Amino acid sequence: MNTRDAVFPAGRHALYARHRYSPAIRSDGFLFVAGQVGSREDGSPEPDFEQQVRRAFENLNAVLAAAGCSFDDVVDVTVFMIDPAQRFERAWAVVPEYWGEAPFPTATVVGVTWLAGFDFEIKVIAKLPGSAV
Repeated sequence: MNTRDAVFPAGRHALYARHRYSPAIRSDGFLFVAGQVGSREDGSPEPDFEQQVRRAFENLNAVLAAAGCSFDDVVDVTVFMIDPAQRFERAWAVVPEYWGEAPFPTATVVGVTWLAGFDFEIKVIAKLPGSAV
């Protein structure tokens, strides 16, 4: 049986334990990061949409940092968004604050109807620094 090599950022263990998932798993030179939302420290959603997007990226960056990565190591992004017809441009106006320089990772944006009280979620795959893959 394989043991999962889970990565946890500081201070958010209760959130992950309550919902029964790991924030990220290292495997074969890659880091697979679970969807990160714009939650405050208490787990509640940030009410302002643009601030929710920023918090999602900050939560993502905390997971990446815990694994020794940064957004520069990200190779694939999936974004889930409530009402993308109305919110996509607002979200994408925030993205350059975190995204870095070209070449950019691949990206897929999926419109959804439910995100457990959130409006934006981002999950990524990153190449672990120093891996031979």
